[in-house]
Amino acid sequence: MADNGLMTDAREVPTVTLPGDVTMPMVGFGTWPMRGHKACEAVTWALQAGYRHVDTARMYANEDEVGHAVRDSGLPRHEVFLVSKMRATEAGQERSALTGSLRALGTDYLDLWLLHWPPRGGASVATWREMLALRDEGLTRAVGVSNYSLAQIDELIKATGVAPAVNQIHWNPRRYNASVLEGLRERNVVMEGYSPLKDTNLNDPVLTEIAWAHSVTPAQVVLRWHLEHGIAVVVKSADPKRIVTDLDLFRFSLSPDEAASIDRLAAR
Repeated sequence: MADNGLMTDAREVPTVTLPGDVTMPMVGFGTWPMRGHKACEAVTWALQAGYRHVDTARMYANEDEVGHAVRDSGLPRHEVFLVSKMRATEAGQERSALTGSLRALGTDYLDLWLLHWPPRGGASVATWREMLALRDEGLTRAVGVSNYSLAQIDELIKATGVAPAVNQIHWNPRRYNASVLEGLRERNVVMEGYSPLKDTNLNDPVLTEIAWAHSVTPAQVVLRWHLEHGIAVVVKSADPKRIVTDLDLFRFSLSPDEAASIDRLAAR
């Protein structure tokens, strides 16, 4: 894997601490929709490039390959932050969903386990209670949700007194919403953005001018913008060079004015 001198030391990647003193790297490697050898190869490249946070899900049908790449990487298990997600349709089958993921991944525990979507559009307090119980058994170090609204999160908190550690949602400059970001912070829920480059016009002058000023790509600007806001981000690519450059985010930073100009892209 050619690195062009841009390979990132995993220690450079900022982290956030989740409940239970669980440390999560703020840049994760996403694996949807890769399957088979392609998925295994991409995760292998990502780990070589310096990623230490790998994101998969039951519905991706690639947990076997992801687990194989992690085991073959030579990295100690505790150095890789491993995330998977339960299907919404598996509500009521929480234990079998989690043990199925563990079996496929070939690991005794997850670092973070998420409920992929609100089951039948509802918060599903019963499922959340079961997820907390499985966390307390040690099968996962932290639990969270994905694609949840603030109101749905409030329902979980009201019922159990426990907020999700993470809410993973679709996020990019066009979807920037200060009230959502602030609302999650007020609830001590870490926001993690997925599909950060989808629906983003990387030829927008705002992004290209900032990229030129820092001698980076517009995609790197968008990813760095997430970090400037304290948002964890999941990036994905099957291209070795892109995998490397998507993590090369620590040689530059955005000024407050630059970050604000990207925020304003949502208003267009």
